[in-house]
Amino acid sequence: MPQRIEHIDAIARKKQRGVLIITFHAKNAKNKFCPLFDFPASKRHNWEKDKRRDALCNWLTEHHIDWQPCGSFANENSMISYQGEIYIDVPYDENDPLYVQARDYLENPDGTMRFNTMSFWHLPLKKAMENAHHDEPDFWEKWAADFGD
Repeated sequence: MPQRIEHIDAIARKKQRGVLIITFHAKNAKNKFCPLFDFPASKRHNWEKDKRRDALCNWLTEHHIDWQPCGSFANENSMISYQGEIYIDVPYDENDPLYVQARDYLENPDGTMRFNTMSFWHLPLKKAMENAHHDEPDFWEKWAADFGD
């Protein structure tokens, strides 16, 4: 069944705060934010078969941390398929116990990632607001009609 997946920047604008995103990639990926750009295609990470991603989703659920699939930062110049990204509904706040719990699961004490096929990102609201015009009524419908012209 089709599922509508929101871009991470749209989620930030709805929440009116910076947001956290987890991306998945091959162990030696050069582009960890958008693994689709790792070439050749045979070297791209298959998030659908990633047991570590499945374990993370289960861990988040078991620890009552809300999460949802999300798209990468929206870009009017390209369309990128879903690459397994996850938004976690926890504020980026060192004093928030859920943030600390998620961070400690994902990162080593020195800030490096615990798992070499994941990256943990914070998208500030200021950056997400660069795409605020995407929230105008029918923006994406108009964009799709003009795409490729």
